[in-house]
Amino acid sequence: MKRLQVVGAIFVENNRVFAARRGDSRYPYVAHKYEFAGGKVESGENYPQALERELKEEMGLTAEVIRPYMTVRHTYPDFVVTLHTYLCEMRSEYRLLEHEEGRWLSVDQLDPDEWAPADAPIVNALIEDLGGKR
Repeated sequence: MKRLQVVGAIFVENNRVFAARRGDSRYPYVAHKYEFAGGKVESGENYPQALERELKEEMGLTAEVIRPYMTVRHTYPDFVVTLHTYLCEMRSEYRLLEHEEGRWLSVDQLDPDEWAPADAPIVNALIEDLGGKR
C-alpha cells in the first residue's frame, strides 16, 4: 500500500481555527471535508520547507512555521498517510487555489466528523487545547 508523508498548517487566531474544505476528489472519503492546508513532502525537503511550499502553491500564502503540533498516522482504503502538523502564522493574504472554501471556525464550530479522517484526531486535540467542549 502506498505510504505518504504529508504536512498540514494549523492557523489559530482569536481562538478560531482556519479550515480549508477540499473539493471533489477521486477518494470519496476526503471529498468536501475540511483539512489543514498543506500537502505531500517532496524528496529533499524537510517538513517546514514542504509546508511553506505547499501553502504558497495551494493558497498563494506566505506563512511562518512556528512549531510542531501533532503527528498522526492514518490508514485510508487506498493509502497510508502520516500527517505532520505545525502551528503557523499567516504572513500574507491567501487565495483559495485548490480548495472550495476557507473558513475561520470557532472552537464550538469544530466538528471532527466534518474533517478528513486523518485530521480528526488533531481537531479533537485543538478543541481540548483551546478550551472547547465535546
